[in-house]
Amino acid sequence: MGYRVGTGVDFHKLVEGRDLWIGGVHIPHYKGALGHSDADVLLHAICDALLGALSLGDIGKHFPDTDNSYKNIDSKILLKKTYDLIVLKEYEVINVDSTVCIEQPKIMPFAEEMRTGIAAILNTDLENISIKATTTEKMGFAGREEGLFANATVLLKKKKNE
Repeated sequence: MGYRVGTGVDFHKLVEGRDLWIGGVHIPHYKGALGHSDADVLLHAICDALLGALSLGDIGKHFPDTDNSYKNIDSKILLKKTYDLIVLKEYEVINVDSTVCIEQPKIMPFAEEMRTGIAAILNTDLENISIKATTTEKMGFAGREEGLFANATVLLKKKKNE
């Protein structure tokens, strides 16, 4: 099979006293995402999408929250390790399409920096990384600013033997 599609989703609670990391970028806010790592929902969703595309399980299988070596780890490291698994299977990233759902703060001013960092880790062009943002119009846990979530879809292509 030459092409593989994967989807990923991640949720985290928002709490005071934590930094907010989304897409590998620190975003100033009075709340941050709670989690074992830096709780970067966007990078976690992308990791799950990559792993899912090749039926490699999920982020919890590869980087369990029961393993203290991943405590407070930078999720850019997790994305790089996930990408390395994709390369071992001889696939490359064609594109990533993602959406972050958060009421506040507005994240689109940081989207280009996120895209640049993700493209570099995934060894692809900037034009292949899409990041969108939305709110829930103040409905539900995200609307009440109790949490945030992200989803991602990736397309992978088998590398040709040269």
